[in-house]
Amino acid sequence: MQRVLIIATDGFEQSELVQPRDLLAEAGAEVTIASLKRGEIRGWDQKDWGESVPVDCTLDQVNAEDFDALLLPGGQMNPDVLRTEHKVIDIVREFDAAQKPIAAICHAPWLLAEADIIEGHTVTGWPSIRTDLSNAGAAVVDEEVVVDGNLITSRKPADIPAFAQALMSALNMEGADG
Repeated sequence: MQRVLIIATDGFEQSELVQPRDLLAEAGAEVTIASLKRGEIRGWDQKDWGESVPVDCTLDQVNAEDFDALLLPGGQMNPDVLRTEHKVIDIVREFDAAQKPIAAICHAPWLLAEADIIEGHTVTGWPSIRTDLSNAGAAVVDEEVVVDGNLITSRKPADIPAFAQALMSALNMEGADG
């Protein structure tokens, strides 16, 4: 069974956490949600606060060795808060150093830039962060999903099926169709 860690906090784009989580779980993955606090975190659903999801553990309880992949949902608020948390950046770097898949969608590639792991890689992301990604040394493209080494990036909620499928492929999992 593949074990996937999702790191998020309040303000995550709801569809970008819930849909990949559900697709991965349906394909047989064990999915763990880690955050800055215990309890629940609240999603952002397009233009207003959305539903809350339960947190399985706090970041200080996370050991990258216990997981096969890392998934980083976007939204504007979520990755902007997380990129200032040293523990989050350390975890991203640990997954990268182990060459484990790291899947980041929408604004979440900000975390990859903050971790200084995208230089020389091709990535995509939400249009407003593409300059930041380029300034961090990445080649930035406008594509549904980009896989470059262990990094998997996508632009927006409409890309979720391809995004989740790319992560499942990286984990050699049979997933739902496209």
